[in-house]
Amino acid sequence: MKTIQYSPKNVLLTLLLLLCVSIGCDQGFEEMNVNPNAYTEPVVGNLFTYSLIRTAGTGTPDRNRTNIKYFAGVVQYMASLGTNWAGDKYVESGQFGDFFETAYSVHLKELQEVLAATENKPDQVNLNAIANIWRIYALHRVTDAYGDVPYTEAGQGYLNKTYKPKYDKQSDIYPAMLSGLEKAIGQLDPAKPSFGVSDVVFQGNVAKWKTFANSLMLRLAMRLTKVDVKAAETWAKKAIAGGVMTSNADIAKLNHVAGNGNTQNWDSSELKRESFPESNRGKGPVKLAKTLIDMLQARNDPRLPFYATLWEGNILSIQNEKLPTTTNPRLQKGLPNGYDANTIKQVIPNWSNDMLVDYSEPNTGTIASLNAPTVFQSYAEVAFLRAEASLRGWDASPAEDHYKKGITASMQSTTLFPGNVVISQSAINEYLTAQPLNASTFEGKMEQIHNQFYLAHFMWMDNFEAWSNWRRTGYPKLSPITYPGNFTGGAPLVRMRYPISETSLNKENYEAAIARQGPDLYTTPVWWDKR
Repeated sequence: MKTIQYSPKNVLLTLLLLLCVSIGCDQGFEEMNVNPNAYTEPVVGNLFTYSLIRTAGTGTPDRNRTNIKYFAGVVQYMASLGTNWAGDKYVESGQFGDFFETAYSVHLKELQEVLAATENKPDQVNLNAIANIWRIYALHRVTDAYGDVPYTEAGQGYLNKTYKPKYDKQSDIYPAMLSGLEKAIGQLDPAKPSFGVSDVVFQGNVAKWKTFANSLMLRLAMRLTKVDVKAAETWAKKAIAGGVMTSNADIAKLNHVAGNGNTQNWDSSELKRESFPESNRGKGPVKLAKTLIDMLQARNDPRLPFYATLWEGNILSIQNEKLPTTTNPRLQKGLPNGYDANTIKQVIPNWSNDMLVDYSEPNTGTIASLNAPTVFQSYAEVAFLRAEASLRGWDASPAEDHYKKGITASMQSTTLFPGNVVISQSAINEYLTAQPLNASTFEGKMEQIHNQFYLAHFMWMDNFEAWSNWRRTGYPKLSPITYPGNFTGGAPLVRMRYPISETSLNKENYEAAIARQGPDLYTTPVWWDKR
């Protein structure tokens, strides 16, 4: 396989130029898509690198606020007594539209230029196919969060002056994404050039992109199980037959380097800067949630010390760069979701803020390190989805085999992080023996599989996907949120609201979307979310 090579130095210089340009852009669709100073001949490889890095997150306002401040609380991975962590209490925040705006103004804009520059060029068919796969990855998260969104006309402002793109129905977007993946997979040709070093996810490996595309197809197919089970079955079988991930070597991830601006893990940066800064000495606004810690402790899960530490451990980790002794599983404690510093006394009557030091934080020596990778999709996820597919009769392999492989893959993934943590095979085997897939009903097995899906996804801080999977399956069973004045009235948060800017910048298409989909509320489910 040939690769189109780009100098890493030139890649970084171009990224800096692109970042400077993007910072000066407004949030309106016209300003998002038109840059009078833009280069007329896109440097395709550098543009693609930029899109990959920005999709992983490069600071706020970006995916980081949505992923951490909203979804980490909604899925009860983290909890906060502060009112600015909106997802914990279902309270209003002006950040609900950040991800929508960033997806179109940042993640997609340069990617559309790559697609336009490589279209109908036989020697660049791999570049075009890979860019299309990445476009589908980026936009599937947007539609999962908001429902009906711009898809067919998205990112076209700079290219053809479509400044007010229509909102496509999610029921149309999903078939388009699935068929788009199928088309891109068919175009991939290992004998033709790829992105080379500009591809900071798979280093230009066409076979890996094909595997990722099939794995993403499986994710999207399973999303349809409650709204179009026949389509779900068709696409799941097609994905599995095409070749999905089979080991951790197939993981789609972006590695990070701490202390180097946009190359660090920005989810971790957000946490360390605002959630539990060292200066707070254990009294920061964010802790790990009781739901998560209780599930890990109840199962004697060997990932617990990898995930969690008391605050002194994070100080030791910063100073000594090694896993601290304060990760002892027996010492870990989770904070209940849905309370502030006053209402927490309803469940902990003797509460004082001095007690915050006794509650666990994400481990900054491992999963919350600035060096931690951003994982876009893991083999563990694929294994759990195949376990469900097996339950449904769509995968010939036994569900229990995939269930075990998913747990094993997750526990073996600790080696991808700083901290030099290795969970022994004997510990994994002991856990598998204690946690068999042995429920007597289909729904019981679904709960076992997707509880493990949930525990595995915390490793990647992929709160987006944990939230989407929870909406589809109902697992794990989360604690009701009844914080006074919350914006759902205690109902589950199942959708993000569109940015306020859309009510003026793209008013006609925005109004058509909510007339079709339902009120622009956090309680209006997206098309595939049938409860």
